[in-house]
Amino acid sequence: MTNPIIETMLNRKSIRKYTDETPTDEIIHTVVRAGQQAPFASQLCSLLLSRERDSHPFEAPLMFTICVDIHKMEVIMAKRDWQMSTCDLSMLVLGFQDAILVAENMVIAAESLGMGSCFIGNAPYQAKSIIKKFNLPKRVFPIVHLVMGYPGENPPPRPRYPLNFVLFEGEYPSFSDEVIEDAMRVMDEGYLAQDYYRNIKYMVPLEDDSEERFTYSDYSWTEHISRKWSQWLTDPENILDVFRRCGFELT
Repeated sequence: MTNPIIETMLNRKSIRKYTDETPTDEIIHTVVRAGQQAPFASQLCSLLLSRERDSHPFEAPLMFTICVDIHKMEVIMAKRDWQMSTCDLSMLVLGFQDAILVAENMVIAAESLGMGSCFIGNAPYQAKSIIKKFNLPKRVFPIVHLVMGYPGENPPPRPRYPLNFVLFEGEYPSFSDEVIEDAMRVMDEGYLAQDYYRNIKYMVPLEDDSEERFTYSDYSWTEHISRKWSQWLTDPENILDVFRRCGFELT
């Protein structure tokens, strides 16, 4: 079963090359309004827009920084003579939901208008420079960058897990080796068929100086993602410091 909206969603892929064309203000506003119509609990989201193409990843013409924004809510509450009592962790969880729903609506809206986009996940770790550049008040947390523009490439959609590794009805299953290995095979064979890591010429380095056992002929997604989360961001103090910098106390 399909329709134009589902086809747009199933054909979505991250774009890392863009043409010189810059989206008009009308198109930008349309994409943002579509983002705003996402389901929300409290509209705990703000968008920072940069058009400084030369400083953006992939020289994309637009870069949105999607932020969890508790500051606006506290300003409104003060006008009603209320004060925030909900703990920061709960507010951030709600804010993450609002912000990511907005961001994904923007991606689909952009796709429907002939544009492409790519999420960049390092925004929280750039908080210091983002706060300075945009003069952010406390209680605003940059959660993700979203670059956007007209595609200068047309890569295939990337593989995804089979449904039996994603959709669970009744209860969460106990995975058999066969199910796990099949999910790994779908991901790895899919990426190898596209020559993805060979084309971008990148493998996550081994940080323990052990000998590299893979080549681009067999290095694929499950090894790539396993290396990331076995080696990166091991100290929670790093992200807790970012939250504190943005005015949130989680301990």
